[in-house]
Parts: sequence; structure tokens; C-alpha cells
Amino acid sequence: MVLTIGLTGGIASGKSTVSAMMRQLGLPVIDADEAARAVVRPGEDAYRQIVAAFGLGILQKNGDIDRAKLGAIVFSDEAERTKLNAIVHPAVRRRMLAEKEELVRAGAKTIVLDIPLLFESGLTDWVDKVLVVFVDEETQLRRLMARNGFTKEEALARIRAQWPLAEKVKRADAVLDNNGTIEETRRQLLAVLETWGALEK
Repeated sequence: MVLTIGLTGGIASGKSTVSAMMRQLGLPVIDADEAARAVVRPGEDAYRQIVAAFGLGILQKNGDIDRAKLGAIVFSDEAERTKLNAIVHPAVRRRMLAEKEELVRAGAKTIVLDIPLLFESGLTDWVDKVLVVFVDEETQLRRLMARNGFTKEEALARIRAQWPLAEKVKRADAVLDNNGTIEETRRQLLAVLETWGALEK
């Protein structure tokens, strides 16, 4: 039996830090953001569809999609975001499932699916356990503004494009409180993985 853990949180909650910890512990992680970057590379189907839908103005000189330009369009307009998601999400799902099948064939006992929008995309049936990385709203806003150089309005627009973290916490099998130090978060993570029998003896 393969244990599939869904790792999620909110933007700037520290989910990537936890994902890195899980990799260090030897757990294979399939990252939805990495898959999303891969499916929009030039030559991919999703890339062609995005350029057709949003125009050549979203491209950099080298032909890559300018994520900042596209982000500015879709985060300020619900309809545009829905249009982009309808192209990207199915391609990302196909890629992630193919990666998971490969890992299962290779004999993995535990697989982590790192999916920021696990709840929003209705993908909880893909996983056996949901692990949510939580920070309070103030910390989330401060970290996001510092990390990306966003104004408060830009940061709030991105936070509000996702479910509130408090809502995700209610539906989680386990929660990591990431308001403290990295060491505290690591201790919580180890305790959860131990309880779930996710670490190879």
C-alpha cells in the first residue's frame, strides 16, 4: 500500500520549506508548481493554448511566458484566471499522475503531492492524508510583501485568490503551525510523519 500525503497551505505560509524538509527525509515529492512550470514551456500544448488565449504580449523576448505579466492579468480578473486555470490545471494533473505512477512502479511506499490549491481544485480524493502548513494572516501578508516586493493590495489580491488558511485547517488531517522557528516546524513534521508511519524504518 502506498501512502499519499497531500501537502498544502497558503501563499507564503512556508509550504515550500516543509516540502524541502520532506525531501531531505527521503520522501519523494511531486510539486504542482514545478509541473505547472513544465507544462507551459514553449512547445507544450498548454503553452500554445495560453498564447492563443492571452496574446503575444505575455511573452518574453526569448519566447517564454512572462509569469509576472500573466499574473498581473489573472490576479485582478476572476474570468481571466478561470480561463487560464482551464488550460493549465488539466495539463498539470496529467503530468502529476504520470509522475506518481512512475514512483509507484519504482516501489515508493510514501508519496507527497505538494499542491497549493489542493482544496480549491477539489483534489483531496487524490490523497490519503492532508497536511496543512499554517501561519496567521498578519505573518502571511508580511512574508509575502517582503518575499515578492508586493504592495499590500497586490499581496492581499493573491492571498484572497485562495481559500482562507483557517478553512483549510478545519479540513486537514494534521496541521503544522509555522509561525515559529524552522526547528519547531521540523519537530511538528517529524511527529506527524511518525504517527502516519510515513518514514521508512
